[in-house]
Amino acid sequence: MTTAPARLEGRVQPWRGNVLTGTGTMLRFMLRRDRVRLPAWILGITAFMAAAASSLPDLYPEAADRQARATLMENPGTRAISGAGYGLDDYTFGAMISNEYLSWLALLVALMGIFAVVRHTRAEEETGRAELVRSNRVGRHATTTAALAVACGAGLALGGTLALALGSLGLESVDWGSSLLFGAALASVCVVFAGAAAVTVQLSQHARGAVGLAGAVFALAFVVRAAGNMTETGGGLLSWLSPVGWAQQTRAYVDDRWWPLLLPVALTVIVVAAAYWLSTRRDVGAGLMHARPGRADAPASLSSPLGLAWRLQRAGLAWWSASILVVAVLYGTLVTELEEAVAEMTAIQDALTDLGGTIIDAWLAVIINWVAIVVTVFAILAALRARSEENSGRAEPVLATAVSRSRWLGSHPLVALVGSAVLMTIMGTGFGLSLSVALDDSDMLWRVLGAALVHVPAIWLTVAIAMAVFGLASRATPLVWVVFAYAGVVGWLGTLLGFPQWAMNLSPLGHTPMLPAEDMQWIPLIVAAALAALLAVVGLAGFRRRDLQGTA
Repeated sequence: MTTAPARLEGRVQPWRGNVLTGTGTMLRFMLRRDRVRLPAWILGITAFMAAAASSLPDLYPEAADRQARATLMENPGTRAISGAGYGLDDYTFGAMISNEYLSWLALLVALMGIFAVVRHTRAEEETGRAELVRSNRVGRHATTTAALAVACGAGLALGGTLALALGSLGLESVDWGSSLLFGAALASVCVVFAGAAAVTVQLSQHARGAVGLAGAVFALAFVVRAAGNMTETGGGLLSWLSPVGWAQQTRAYVDDRWWPLLLPVALTVIVVAAAYWLSTRRDVGAGLMHARPGRADAPASLSSPLGLAWRLQRAGLAWWSASILVVAVLYGTLVTELEEAVAEMTAIQDALTDLGGTIIDAWLAVIINWVAIVVTVFAILAALRARSEENSGRAEPVLATAVSRSRWLGSHPLVALVGSAVLMTIMGTGFGLSLSVALDDSDMLWRVLGAALVHVPAIWLTVAIAMAVFGLASRATPLVWVVFAYAGVVGWLGTLLGFPQWAMNLSPLGHTPMLPAEDMQWIPLIVAAALAALLAVVGLAGFRRRDLQGTA
């Protein structure tokens, strides 16, 4: 009788190793790939938080100033935007940090975790590299486990650096133990949404789809938290249904409750287990959500590079538009309480009146400037979509047709240019309408809309910078985010911290007149538009002369 080994003689026998075999190797490989990216995330977020926290004693030098600020937190709209509003009876610097900064940092931390997991899992499958890796002695769950370890490790490292930075500032009420809890709360957000991304990469067949699904989960968590915070001071029942709400319910610097962090740990265990199970239900490169069948013939809009670029980016623009509109309307609800609160905060009043105009005008100028910085993120992402198309190899077959390089490269930046103008129009319209209702002043709509649109040339300049860097040297495009980071710090903190004028001038967004507080100046807008056109030409010329990078 023939034995089993004899029957398999001469055949390739399948390898049946442990499902986690190779995890350590994959972890080292991922850390090497992210040796610049993740430290940049961690140090950038930490530096921003440290700079913002260190400015608080100058902005709110007296307890009365801080209590005046606390009155704004009693507004449901403010609590929806930022924190739950605890510790308002004695509004210390620590309570201010936890209430007003944690939710916004949670957005950045969640994105860091989502991007890390998707980059090392679904993006690798989409390019075909994961199949080559899996053909070696690598277990089924090794890649997912290593990606989660990288994302969670980055979250914990960020929490540690934040605790170290805040604790070392020596601010009143900002002690080491509370700073450690603040960092741990943010780390929990990163861990939870890294787990959520591990699930979405099993569902979607494409990396952008996985990021979009995970981002939608975060948006839902943020909205649920906001609804819970609006119902009552300290957070209502709905806030306990959100991982972002759990982080805020630690009440760092006020009550220092560690036990809410047990909730994200339990949820992470559940979603990671679900991700492992779902990964066994699909093939490598496939997703559990099958793409719907396309039309038998393509619409006429897809016959051009611009039509294709619009098709790829329209969903993202829709999400950005909805988010900007919600933020604009919520900020408009604060105007009735702003003037009374600022009247009691002498440092803030001085910083705002330095811009010119009334307190309301100065506040509008600052808020619109902040939103313009956020819209710049969309503009850069949309413009750099060309890089992901090139690196994935999808640009090469398109350029092999009669499509010129100039038409192809210009399509994504054009979507960025038009899309950013649309977003600023939505911002100005939503903000202006809500202010017009609150102040019973119909002219406010047109003033705010004009103040929003005046930022468009500066945003276009950043798009042109991204286009030029991509056209000349695709691998150098991460430098565009360095330019944005500098512009963001200057735009957010420059006025309040009294940055010198030369430092403000180095920012591509620093020359825009701060309407309606300042007078209109046309020369900076004309110069920004001219520089944008020049850099766009440089980018097109550089792209025509260099080789495609191919699959990275």
